[in-house]
Amino acid sequence: MTVQLDRHYLVELQVSAERVSQLRRIIAAHLRHWSLELHIRPVCRGVEELLTNVQRHVGDDNNCVVELRWSGRHLTVSVADNGSEMPRLLSTGGGGLSRVMALSDSWGTCRTAEGKVVWFTRYAKEPRTVELLPSAPLPGVCESLRPPVVVPEPVSEPATASDCAPALV
Repeated sequence: MTVQLDRHYLVELQVSAERVSQLRRIIAAHLRHWSLELHIRPVCRGVEELLTNVQRHVGDDNNCVVELRWSGRHLTVSVADNGSEMPRLLSTGGGGLSRVMALSDSWGTCRTAEGKVVWFTRYAKEPRTVELLPSAPLPGVCESLRPPVVVPEPVSEPATASDCAPALV
């Protein structure tokens, strides 16, 4: 199976509790489509944390952009909003960024002209397909698994003496 590399999904939304749960389902569907089922729970949890932070610190009904990008090796998730205050990782832990850090391989923030972006990445290698049976039979292995083939003998008339006599030329 060949996987198209550099897959991308982008959605702009107004942050609200209802939209967060809708976006979780949409992201889960995209990850399933990209054969990244093992990443659904941590990625959705990370997105939920980032969107909850936007709602809590920037305000309800704030427009933001959620972006997923998968290169075939790394999945990057980012949330951009128009809030000016940069997020901080609290030394006491327990905050949203602490959970994002625990769910990811790397994370970060950066200022933009409109506000900021908070992102995280996860190592997400291209899935490999496994064939259930080898395409070519292995010598001696598959033959022992197959039932023996019984070929019935052809039915013929009983032999007569003339059938067994040598032909005279």
